[in-house]
Amino acid sequence: MTAIADDGLPLVGTLTLPTGPGPHPAVLLLHGSGPLDRDANTGGRLRMELGPPLAAALAKDGIATLRYDRRGVGATSGDWHATGFVDNRNDAAAALRALAERPDIRADAIGLIGHSEGAVHAMSLGALPQVRAVVLLAGFARPGEDALRWQARMIARDLPAPVRPLLPVLRVLANRQLARIKTTSTDVARVAGKRMNARWMREMLVHDPRPDLANLKVPVLAITGGKDIQVDPADLDEIRRLVPGEVEIHRIPDLTHPLRRDPGRPSARSYPRLMRQPVDADLLARVTGWLAHRLREEPPVERP
Repeated sequence: MTAIADDGLPLVGTLTLPTGPGPHPAVLLLHGSGPLDRDANTGGRLRMELGPPLAAALAKDGIATLRYDRRGVGATSGDWHATGFVDNRNDAAAALRALAERPDIRADAIGLIGHSEGAVHAMSLGALPQVRAVVLLAGFARPGEDALRWQARMIARDLPAPVRPLLPVLRVLANRQLARIKTTSTDVARVAGKRMNARWMREMLVHDPRPDLANLKVPVLAITGGKDIQVDPADLDEIRRLVPGEVEIHRIPDLTHPLRRDPGRPSARSYPRLMRQPVDADLLARVTGWLAHRLREEPPVERP
C-alpha cells in the first residue's frame, strides 16, 4: 500500500488484512526513531522486527495493520537525514488518512500503536477524528530534551568500568555537541565529524507531549518496561494524570525498550542479544486483546 505525504512523496508500506470479508477495523503502526523500515528494522544488525508479529497477532483478532517505510528507507524515497521530527508526524497523519479512505477499512474503527518516537506522534494524532483508540509503547511524557537527558544518564550509568572515570569529560563533550546542534539552522549538520539529522533533533528537543496527552479523548493503553533505559517508566504516572478519558497503564517487569524481556541488569549493550529473541508474547497479547475490545465493537450512536 502507498500513502501520499503532504509534499507528494509516496510512503510505501504493507497493509495486512484479516481473513474474511471487510470492511475491517485497522491500526496504524508508528515506529521509534532512526532510519527504520516498515518492520522497525535498520540496514544494520539491530533488527527490531516489530511489524510482522504485531500485524499477524492483530489479523487473528480481525484487525488490519498498516506499516510503512520512513523517508529515505526501504522502498520510500527521500533523505532520512533531512527529515524532521514534525515531518515524521505529518507523514503519519497522511498514512492515517490513506488508511481511513480505503473501502476495505472501517473509517470509524482505526487505532494507533506507537513505539518510542512513534508513541509521541500517536499522542499528537490521537485527537484526530479518524482515531478511536491509542496504544503507547515506551512513550515519554516530558519535554524532549528532558527525555533525552534522562536516557543519556541511564546509558552512561552502564558504561564499562574502564570508561567510567571518563564520565565527567564525556558529559562535557555531550553538552557541547547538544549546544552545537541547537545553534544549527540546516536540516543536516556535521557534529563531531558525523553527519546528523539536525532538524529532527532540534524539533524533538523542544517538543512537549503533555498538551497532546491532555487533549486525548479516546481510550489509551500505555505500556513501558520496568527495565526500559531509554524512556522513564515513571512517565506512565504522568500519562495517567494527564489523559482526561479512559486510560490504562502497565509497567511490565523485565520488559526492555526493544520490547523483549531481560531478567538481568538492563543495558543497551544487551540489545543485539535481545533482538535475536521474538517480541514479548505477553505484550502482543495484551495489546491485541485491548484493541480488539475497543475497535471491533460498534461505536456509540451520538444523539442530537
